Amino acid sequence: MQTILGASGTVGVELAKALKTYTDKIRIVSRNPKKTNESDELFPADLTDSSQIDKAIQGSEIVYVTIGFEYKLKVWQANWPKFMKAVIESCQNHQAKLVFFDNVYMYDPSEIPNMTEESRINPSSGKGKIRAEIAQMILSEVEKGKLTALIARSADFYGPKCMNSMTQTIIENLKKGKKAMWLASADKMHNFTFTPDAGKATALLGNTPDAYNQVWHLPTTHDKLTGKQWVEKFAQALGVEPKYSVLPVWMMGILGIFIPILGELKEMSYQNDRDYFFDSSKFEKRFDLKPTPVDVAVHETVNSYS
Repeated sequence: MQTILGASGTVGVELAKALKTYTDKIRIVSRNPKKTNESDELFPADLTDSSQIDKAIQGSEIVYVTIGFEYKLKVWQANWPKFMKAVIESCQNHQAKLVFFDNVYMYDPSEIPNMTEESRINPSSGKGKIRAEIAQMILSEVEKGKLTALIARSADFYGPKCMNSMTQTIIENLKKGKKAMWLASADKMHNFTFTPDAGKATALLGNTPDAYNQVWHLPTTHDKLTGKQWVEKFAQALGVEPKYSVLPVWMMGILGIFIPILGELKEMSYQNDRDYFFDSSKFEKRFDLKPTPVDVAVHETVNSYS
């Protein structure tokens, strides 16, 4: 049995699709689970409840964590450490391997222009400190020999039916004839992970015994496109003019009073005010699996909303 905790999100769905290559015993865990594959086992659970986490993990050989708590610092502080502690303890009790789908928030801001698995951990944001804490919880147990686990780390991502800030501020705006909105600076380079690539790579890692007990960057485009060029790519795929505006950091704080998500994103603005490059060469060399070409990925993403 391979179990996905928080399987209703975009990455969880892509992971479930990819796991079908390796097993027909997939357990889908969320508040309102839905089948991705016909043979999926549905397991409704409140993953803020430690006892329900343990029941969901029982009988699992591999446990994947793809849950996404509400994008609020207070929610993360209240939920992430408690959740991860319960997952680790349950995996240990049931002799299950753990695969944690992670992001880049824990890296020092100076590392953002060239992030590797060896980049320095020194978060500057509240959310980054939470991510550093929970990643260290896993790695500490691995170092003690008490847990078999790996961390599959992704850059900012996009993909089919992926409801995130890129979808809302670029694709949806352009479709409505509005200007796309980019945060902080549209002149800085920023690469992204395509969610189907993330799902395939995470499934592959989970089913590769010697991939455990280390950190992996998931395959991410090598194209060094600026924010302006990303808007142009999406506009071209949509057949519209590439109109855009840039939301400065100072305005995010003001608008955050009325649009809470912008207030939450302000502390992460350092990821957009400088070049952002996520290096996935370790994974690509090991598995010879390349990221989907940008033009193909952009068209697949746009077509999923038509």
